[in-house]
Amino acid sequence: MAHGHDVDLDSVDAATANQVAQTMQALATPSRVLILSRLGAGACSVNELAVEVGMSQPAVSQQLRVLRYLGMVVGTRDGRRIVYELHDDHVRALLKEAVSHIEHIRLGVSNVTGVAVSDHEVMA
Repeated sequence: MAHGHDVDLDSVDAATANQVAQTMQALATPSRVLILSRLGAGACSVNELAVEVGMSQPAVSQQLRVLRYLGMVVGTRDGRRIVYELHDDHVRALLKEAVSHIEHIRLGVSNVTGVAVSDHEVMA
């Protein structure tokens, strides 16, 4: 597969599909989306994340473990604390595309000719 935006979606094999599905699990909970969104603005520690996303420090730590496992964030030791940031710009782009997609759904925008977004079932 090509690196970057020139990916041929016709060439996705079962192994890649499995990895993509696992990666998309990062967006499966609102708390992880909030954490990723905050990290999209810049690196910060667990304590800073907890305050900024309105979660307890242990809950943020648990979600960061999942996000690290999924390859979405990286942590760097800074003295006694670990500072987290998005793994790379692909994570930022994935999150931006997901948010943009939801905004289009809310606005009723679709790029499929003759199909209104209201014709699609949208989970709340």
